[in-house]
This record gives sequence, C-alpha cells and structure tokens, in this order.
Amino acid sequence: MNGGKVTLGKTAGLYAGAAVLRLALFTLFPGLPDLLTGRVEISTPVTSFKRLQEGLFLYNHNVSPYDGGVYHQAPLLLPIFNLLPSFSTFPIFTYLLYIAIDILSADALLRIAESGEAGSSARFTSPRRDKRWSGAVIAALFLFNPFTIATCIGRSTTVFTTCAILHAIANAISGRHFHAMVALAFASYLSMYPLLLLPPLILLCYDRRKQPATGAPNAWIKFTATMVMDVFGALAVLFQMSFFLTGSWEFLSSTYGVQLTLSDLAPNIGLWWYFFVEMFDSFRSFFLAVFWLHLSSYVGGLSVRLRQQPLVVITLLLGIFTIFKPYPSIADASLFLGMVPLYRHVFPLLRYSFVIAAIIIYATFLGPAFYHLWIYAGSGNANFFYAITLVWGLGLSLLVCDLAFAVLREEWEVERPEMVGKEIRQI
Repeated sequence: MNGGKVTLGKTAGLYAGAAVLRLALFTLFPGLPDLLTGRVEISTPVTSFKRLQEGLFLYNHNVSPYDGGVYHQAPLLLPIFNLLPSFSTFPIFTYLLYIAIDILSADALLRIAESGEAGSSARFTSPRRDKRWSGAVIAALFLFNPFTIATCIGRSTTVFTTCAILHAIANAISGRHFHAMVALAFASYLSMYPLLLLPPLILLCYDRRKQPATGAPNAWIKFTATMVMDVFGALAVLFQMSFFLTGSWEFLSSTYGVQLTLSDLAPNIGLWWYFFVEMFDSFRSFFLAVFWLHLSSYVGGLSVRLRQQPLVVITLLLGIFTIFKPYPSIADASLFLGMVPLYRHVFPLLRYSFVIAAIIIYATFLGPAFYHLWIYAGSGNANFFYAITLVWGLGLSLLVCDLAFAVLREEWEVERPEMVGKEIRQI
C-alpha cells in the first residue's frame, strides 16, 4: 500500500473508532482497568496510576505527596488530575483524558508520516521512498496496537511522555523549533530519559528550518545554542512551577533520583531490577554509572553515523530506551513499534522479520504466565520472570539492529548502485 492523501473524514473515523473501542473496554469491563494497572508489564514505580492516586490523596490533604516514598512522578501531574472530578465517583472523566492523549499522540504520528521525512530527509532521499504507508495507516497501527490499548486502559502516565515525544518530533519536522524544544522539555520533565533525544532532534530541526542557510561558519553553533537554551529554559520553568506547587525541592530526589539510583527494585520488564537485586552494595554505584553510561553512549555514535537521517536516529534511540532504561514498560514498546512502520520502504532489507515477530509474541504471552508462576502459584522464582524479560529484550534488540542494518544497507546501495541486490558479509 503506497502513501496517499489522508482526508479529514478518514482520520475522524479512525480516531472515533479508537475512542469507542477504548471507551467500550473501560465501561463493559469495569474490572479491567484495575487489573491492568496492577500488571508489572504496564505499571512501573515511576508511571503507576495507583501510586499517582496515593500522591493525589496526600496532595489534597496538604501533605507532601513524596512522604512515604510511594509517589515518584512529576509534581505537575497532581494539579492536572486534581482538576478532574473524583475518580472513585466519576471515573469516566479520567478515561476520557487518557483516550484524548492517545488520539493526540496518533495525530502527531500521522503528521510525522505525512511529512515523508522517514523516506526523504534534507540530506538523503531513499530510492524506495514511494513504498510507504499513508499517515492514516501508521496512526491506525499505533492506536490499535494491543500494547497501546493496554497502556491506555491501565492508565499508565507514560502516555503523557509518549504524546510529548511525538509532538516534539512532529513540530521539529514542521519547522516549529521552539514548540519542539518545549515538548521535549515536558517529556524530559516527566520521564528524564527523553532528554537524550536532544542531539538528533536538534539535527532534525536544523535540517527542517524554514529560513535558508546563511553560510556563516558559526550558524550551526548559534542554532544549537538557541535550541539548548530553549529546552533548559522550559525545564527551568517547569521545575520552578513544581517548587511553588510542593514548597520544596524534594521532588527532584523523589522523581529523578529514584531513576538515577534505582532505589525502588520493583519487578518490571527491564534488565536492571534483577541485576541490582543480586548486586553487592559495594559495587552498586559503579554498575549504576556503567548502566547509565551504556544507555547514553548510543546517542553520539548514532547521531554522527546517521547524520543524514536524524529521524532514524530518534527511532533507534527509542528502541534502545525501551530495552535499557531503568523502568521500561510495554508503553515504551508501543511508541517504538509505532515509529517502525514509518520505514516501510526498507522492510524488504530486513533479515530477521519472522524471528523478531515470533520472539516478541512468545515473550508477550509467556511473560504474564511466568510472573504468575513466580508471585501467585509459588511454583517458580524470580529467574522465571527475568528469563522471559531477557527474551523480550532479545526480540527488541534484534529489531533495533535489523532496522539499523536495513537503513545503512540502503545508504550503501545509494552510494554504490552496482551493489544493489548483492549479498554482503558483515565483518
């Protein structure tokens, strides 16, 4: 299916269908939201809706929401949810908020797809660029992805980060640099790790700037400095608002400090928790630094090697974050898997499509089963669940590597047309 013009009626019908499906799941299965909220695949210590409710209760009773060490999320989420009617009395308003956020995320993804940036950037044009899916198809794949739906029903606050990241990318492509930096700052304020997307996002903004290049040697430095100041200026405003809201800077250690030090070792689908459960305290600080250094080390290399395609860098980094961030969930996977269809034109160059799909499906079904055997049935131990999370990480790692290979193979074929279709050997 090739890309085509997306009509207003088509997108309205798509969004209405996604909203009706979510609303039906919320209302027809009233026990489903609480069931999914308690799943470790969906909720983490820094995104859990139950923990948000605990923080909101303390906030409404003039107690610091960070007392007790349960709430580890951004302070500004509290007044947002406080504006809604009581969840216990009128849950429909909370449901509608999450549905609206999902639709806003899909709309940003549709704009990214319709821009054609994935196949034709300012510095590289794919010879296969016409083999792409329309924005409506890309948005539908995101909205009807079971991971996206489960995240929405489970009311994970990751949906706000996902929405902010997608709008940052969409605004960067459309030339609204300031809006892109503010959106990225908000995403970083909520989850911290999106700040690592700043270098490729600046490259994307620079390539998509509306004014012509001046040719001055310091134009790039001035542009970069402006973007960095926009991001950190927006972050400073958000931090100051948080300080006025809570009356102290306690939220810094309770939100970002928890992620930096991994002080809450609740099980999740990531790779960190079990490793640090078994870690001796004397080595903990060293390996925390190593894990964070590993996570951030991909940014520079990918940004330099794939300078011609900054959107590819962002997509690959989102996949890497899904695997290696401290508290990942299927919400992170839904964002990465939502970006992958943008590269429909390089799908023929993928080598392990079936293996990747099989591993991800295998881990998706066995993950909850192994967790049940460990926690509820008592017939397994933590190794059962951690083993299946390793399989999950393997599947996503293969997808990231295979997508990177396909993109690099296409660049190589453009540089050396005589090698199109020929076998290559990786060294």
